[in-house]
Amino acid sequence: MAGDLRKRLKKLLGRYEVTTILAVLLLGCIFSLFSSSFLTSYNLFNLGRTAAIYIFISIAQALVIIVGGMNLSLGFIGGLTVVAVGYSIQEAGIPPMLAVLIGLCVGMIAGLLNGIVITAFRLNSFVVTLATSFIFTGLINGISQGYPYDQIPPSFTLIGRGGLFSVPYVLWLAILALAILGYVFKYTVVGRRVLATGGNIEVAKMSGINTNKTIILANVGSGLFAALAGILWISRTGSAQPSTGADWMLISFAVAVIGGTVLKGGVFNPIGMFFASLLIVMVKNGLVMLNANVYFEQAYLGVILLLAVSLESIRFLLNRKKMKRHLKEQQLIEGKGKE
Repeated sequence: MAGDLRKRLKKLLGRYEVTTILAVLLLGCIFSLFSSSFLTSYNLFNLGRTAAIYIFISIAQALVIIVGGMNLSLGFIGGLTVVAVGYSIQEAGIPPMLAVLIGLCVGMIAGLLNGIVITAFRLNSFVVTLATSFIFTGLINGISQGYPYDQIPPSFTLIGRGGLFSVPYVLWLAILALAILGYVFKYTVVGRRVLATGGNIEVAKMSGINTNKTIILANVGSGLFAALAGILWISRTGSAQPSTGADWMLISFAVAVIGGTVLKGGVFNPIGMFFASLLIVMVKNGLVMLNANVYFEQAYLGVILLLAVSLESIRFLLNRKKMKRHLKEQQLIEGKGKE
């Protein structure tokens, strides 16, 4: 009985989301003990809003990681979307809803460009997205001239600043997005094809999956979610800043990896990503609450990301050792059976 309980506990603690949930609870206790303002409704509401946008950013990265790639241009796609929406509203006089559609199209076209170049020329996603990040940066600076678009109508900020049942609207949207993607990857043919492509691209090809189309689809999805993150950021701040997205790359990898998106591809963990976004936001918020030196913030986040990647490698090695041990045991049993 005790042995079964121990095995179940080990299996439970071995799951990415459980480790992340425990880390969130531990940090919450620490920060609430040392800062009386941490658990205030105002602070928790702001945490929820930021975490929601981080979820959209991390989904954009996770979709590409799942197929075995990465998107270094993600933040700049978000920035280009922000500029496109801001320019459409302020300079072109386009209605906000239409401007949002334009922004989403810009994000998907940028993702499509990444996907087509990667598959058509069989280039590494690192090289391609690094190159396109410079292209997108040039477009951002060329269109905006470095100036923000401040004439955003108040109605545009409803989603980014409002809430339902004391929970931000953007967080509800993020939960909905995770739930839909969780369903897609678990129960639909398209989702399984995407996971199969990331798990082993050669096996996926032999199974009849068009891996090029799958990779393009993942990149288009990445551009779409990066665009959504940019639009929601405008809705939260009430301004379209060209600098939006400059710090998204580290956040996207940190949330995705800590949330259980394996860098080798083929895995999507919506629950893990939800709590990983809370973890990153709590770290950033807690440092401010404790009057820590915010100039070291990137260093702290880098350490957390390094620990998450290291933990992934350790788990992989442990699982491989278990598999070898299991195979040896099976071989011994089969050998005894033959005797």
